[in-house]
This record gives sequence, C-alpha cells and structure tokens, in this order.
Amino acid sequence: MIFSRTYRYQSSMRPDDIKVRLLGKHVKVHNMDFEVSEKDRVIRVIPHAEQENEIKTLPITHIELNNKGDKTQIVISSKMRKIDSGGPLLIVIFCLFLFIATIVTFTVGKDLQVYTYTFGIIGVSIFAIFWMRMERGYFDYVRKIRDYIKNQSVA
Repeated sequence: MIFSRTYRYQSSMRPDDIKVRLLGKHVKVHNMDFEVSEKDRVIRVIPHAEQENEIKTLPITHIELNNKGDKTQIVISSKMRKIDSGGPLLIVIFCLFLFIATIVTFTVGKDLQVYTYTFGIIGVSIFAIFWMRMERGYFDYVRKIRDYIKNQSVA
C-alpha cells in the first residue's frame, strides 16, 4: 500500500530489555498521545484520538522484536488506520483518473491539447498539495514514532 512503511534495524539490547523500556509508555507527537501496548507478542503503538475534533490521518505501528544471537532485529511497520484511509484513497484515485484522462486526450485528439494540459496540471497540483500535507501530518507521525522507538532501543 502507498501509505504503509516498514523499517528494519538491529540493536545490541535484548528483546526483554526493549520491551521493558517501551511497554506502558505514552508518546506525544504534535500534542497527540500514542500508547505503547502488547497484544499477541507484537508491540503496538496506537493513537488516542477519541477527544480530537480535527480530522487527522493517524498511523498504527507494530513492532516485532526478533532475537538474532547477541543482537535484536527490530521491525517497525506503520499503516494507516482503516477509519482514516477513505479520504486519502479517494484523492489518489481522483488524481489517477485525471492522469488517465490526460493520457487519453493526449493520444486520441491533437485538437484537445487544452484539455490535456488542464487535466495534467490539475492532477499534478492536487497530488502535490495532498502529498505535502501527508508529509507534514501522517508521515511525520510515522517518522517521530520510529525515532522514539530507535531512541528507546539504543543501549
């Protein structure tokens, strides 16, 4: 998926020590509270967005700790909450249709160049604005949660 991110790295700490440092803690990112908990041997970082009035696209992060001898491999997977995924997917699909319309008008009619450029410029503009907002919002949450996990797993 376009909004999922996975990071892998190794730490010299044992998995149990990393769990002790992470479990039960709260992470603050942009005044949003994220809680670290464990379910089915997977550590999860879940947002507390019950009292938020603004529309925000928030990630759910899963952390897997794999013992590799004297090192621990940490796999951090972030994906968008299902409740938040509708709007961004609609924008991406709309931009995709604009790009398809651009290609069709470019190949079909030479006298339709005004529409070709219009569809292309509108599609690129909407997608660029959307992606910049996602970088400042959703992907910034993902980066800051990843950095927090990295800082907690450093010996």
